[in-house]
Amino acid sequence: MNWFLEFTVAEKIYFIIAVIASIFLIIQIIMMLFSLGGGDFDLDEVFDGDVDTDGGLSIFTVKTLTAFFALGGWCGFVTQTYMPENVWLPIVVAVVTGAVALFGVAFAMRGIAKMQCSGNVNKAGLVGLTATVYVSIPEKRSGRGKITLTAQGRYMEIDAVTDDENRIPVDSVVEIVEYNEDFCVVRKKESV
Repeated sequence: MNWFLEFTVAEKIYFIIAVIASIFLIIQIIMMLFSLGGGDFDLDEVFDGDVDTDGGLSIFTVKTLTAFFALGGWCGFVTQTYMPENVWLPIVVAVVTGAVALFGVAFAMRGIAKMQCSGNVNKAGLVGLTATVYVSIPEKRSGRGKITLTAQGRYMEIDAVTDDENRIPVDSVVEIVEYNEDFCVVRKKESV
């Protein structure tokens, strides 16, 4: 512990901030790896204010603040160690590098959140689209068949019924005229 006692007061402050923030950072990484706390605690929930900016960019979260203090603390410590006579440069370096880390993590988390998909189908957006019959569809809603289509950025297989007088065979092209809770109503498209 003699090495710690040899530090100046400023070096001790930077070192303590950096070590504590780094421990929190390691804990967060372990929790993320083992899915022990996938969500993030946002300070806007505490302050009941609007801290989010730019359509969902969460600036002040536990992850971003931890990155700010960890990187800022270590960079301030190193700068103070190599320039012990300068008081302001380590502070500037710590704040600038901490801010870069804060915004870097915020933008990274925003990018990750944009990659997530809720998995919900916009039912109204399917009406009017064409699809291909995968499993033949019995006439007059007497049973269900299946259709396949690519819509809303993904491949879908949906149960289907029809009000047509005749069974709709496999590989027929159909138009979706209605989407109900777990199936759609289709009609056979006439070939041109």
